[in-house]
Amino acid sequence: MTATDLNLNHLQAELTRIDILIQREVERWQLAGQNPHDAFRGLHLSDDDIQNLLNRPVGLSWGQSVTLPDQKERYWTALQAKTTAYSQSLIGKAGQKQQPLRLVQLADAFGLSQFELDALLVCLAPNLDLRYERLFGYLQDDVTRRWPSVNLILNLLAPPGPDRLSYLVHFADEAPLLRYQLLQRETVETNGLTPPLLAQALQVDPTVTAWLLGHYQAPPLFKEHVILAQPQPAKVGAHLPEAISAALTQCGDQTSRPLLIFSGPDQAAQSAAMHLAAAQSGPLLLQVDLAAVVKNGAPPAEALHLALRDARLTGATLGLLGWDSGQTADDEPRLSAATLRELEHLPQLIMIAGREKWPVRGITTGRPIFWAEFPLPAYTQRLGLWRHFLASEQAGLESELTGVAGQFALPTAQIQDAARLARHLAAQDGEPLQERHLLAAARASSNSRLAQLARKITPRYCWSDLILPPNRLEILQEIVATIRNRPQVLEAWGVGRKLAASKGITILFAGPPGTGKTMAAEVIAGELGLDLYKIDLSTVVSKYIGETEKNLEKIFTEAASSNAILFFDEADAIFGKRSEVQDAHDRYANIEVSYLLQRMEAYDGVTFLATNLRANVDEAFTRRLHFAVDFPEPKVADRLRIWQTLFPPDVPQSPDLAFEILAERFKLPGGNIRNIILSAAYLAANDGEVVTMEHVMHGVRREYQKMGRLVNEADLQTDV
Repeated sequence: MTATDLNLNHLQAELTRIDILIQREVERWQLAGQNPHDAFRGLHLSDDDIQNLLNRPVGLSWGQSVTLPDQKERYWTALQAKTTAYSQSLIGKAGQKQQPLRLVQLADAFGLSQFELDALLVCLAPNLDLRYERLFGYLQDDVTRRWPSVNLILNLLAPPGPDRLSYLVHFADEAPLLRYQLLQRETVETNGLTPPLLAQALQVDPTVTAWLLGHYQAPPLFKEHVILAQPQPAKVGAHLPEAISAALTQCGDQTSRPLLIFSGPDQAAQSAAMHLAAAQSGPLLLQVDLAAVVKNGAPPAEALHLALRDARLTGATLGLLGWDSGQTADDEPRLSAATLRELEHLPQLIMIAGREKWPVRGITTGRPIFWAEFPLPAYTQRLGLWRHFLASEQAGLESELTGVAGQFALPTAQIQDAARLARHLAAQDGEPLQERHLLAAARASSNSRLAQLARKITPRYCWSDLILPPNRLEILQEIVATIRNRPQVLEAWGVGRKLAASKGITILFAGPPGTGKTMAAEVIAGELGLDLYKIDLSTVVSKYIGETEKNLEKIFTEAASSNAILFFDEADAIFGKRSEVQDAHDRYANIEVSYLLQRMEAYDGVTFLATNLRANVDEAFTRRLHFAVDFPEPKVADRLRIWQTLFPPDVPQSPDLAFEILAERFKLPGGNIRNIILSAAYLAANDGEVVTMEHVMHGVRREYQKMGRLVNEADLQTDV
């Protein structure tokens, strides 16, 4: 006989015992004068019914007021004993085969008495056979009541007389049946009033019913955010640091069943750790993603309670992911005193994971505690993960994998997603896996919520588009080399452990508007394959005290997982030279600057700051910069190259266009020159002509008007 057959046979034997009790109660009802053929029974009360109710002693039902004949009583007693003996024989057979019976396990796990187990079986019956609905309607003198009430359960299981009321304690909120939500109350309010306990109907929770029938059905509250399966240590153990793997293996072996507490942003690594520890503890792991459950609107306390219930029900090692999702320091603790007690007394190994370290206040039993931190994978770990997830395609891609692992600080799960996406992108192009596929997949797998707070810029320019003095270009190329090699220097070589407080890089671009600051940031982002987000600081700064800091906090929080370059434009709005405190306004302005300095130093990414006036940036701020690049006004030779570079080759040009004269006459930076070319092209298109010197001069006039500057009319003459 298989384990499934044994379980179902035992369940059937136990329900047969309940059947005997129901049949006995029906017979007593019929002897008490209940007419089963009365079409209106339960729908009206006659005078005789009222008199019978008044004459009945306290604590007796109609059936219990009738004593069955001795012969009948002996018959039911013998039948009950025979069925009980058969049930016990199945328990013995299961023990010999070392095949535990689920009903027995349930009673042991939740500490149910025989009365409570029988009450559960009474409530389970309608889930397995609809005929019980009609039987229960008959026994409750109400055809509409198809589920057993507390009163009916007492009639079936409790002895007659006032002592039966002492059994009501088994249906209290703190008693096992309801505390663990093995049973659900079906209460229908009348005029806003809850019916008395005796009248309340009870059902077995669907998860409990499914488990007794041989499978796990997650509570609707969990939806798809729970798994019950055998741990898979071989599949996930390779992703964990060796020291943590060894410690977890030892923890799983401990008979004291410690409490394992994981913290950090890498949830996939935490999940892998749960599999590794659970494999040493038992055959099953129940893993609940509380972050996803709470995000779907589930009350955190109820979700935790159900997770503990299901761990006890299944005997599985319990793993709770994202316990602190959405939790702030001001919130009430998610674990109530009752839940803490359940956690303390759960016999299995328990693992709790979240971004923050779980507070163990309230744990008083001396249960061993093991802490493990799971930060984002370091550079060498990320490189190992990329190699692992691209095992069959990594040949010849070592430098590309090194680059993408260095530039994108992704957690384990996102690296796996990115590797999968890179394969799909390469297959879509019909090509072998290349660097552009890796970079595109890594960008797509990074946090994209920053786009709600900043403007994403798609790099369009390359090095040849930058017209700057050679020494400035050298600095920009040095910036690229620094960003590209920082993982190797700071992590692989260990320089960051002693010399660098942060892995981030902060660069200042200073120069008049239009001199190429944004273009330079685009070139660098494009060279590195990183996303670029532009934040206008003039829109971030608020006149209300504290609001500027809140706005900056939102930006840096989202940027932390975006793997993007931040470009703060109009930095003069906040980076003005810090002054001596003259009034409250000065004090709060200095606080804003200090706060930004702190966030930038704590940020591990790349930050560009653009200012029009270098003099506005004080020395305290400058000392914290990794690079500072001045963008000068272009000289004549540079302006000529800008005119020639920015004028698209596909634009029809008149032979009279003289870029040398334009560069000589108008001392304008590249941003203004771009506007002039665009204006001239629109004018030429409207005239149906090629772009002439006259169109360009018209654009020059309009550009000077926008800037509020005067232009020498002689310089606007087109005769050259």
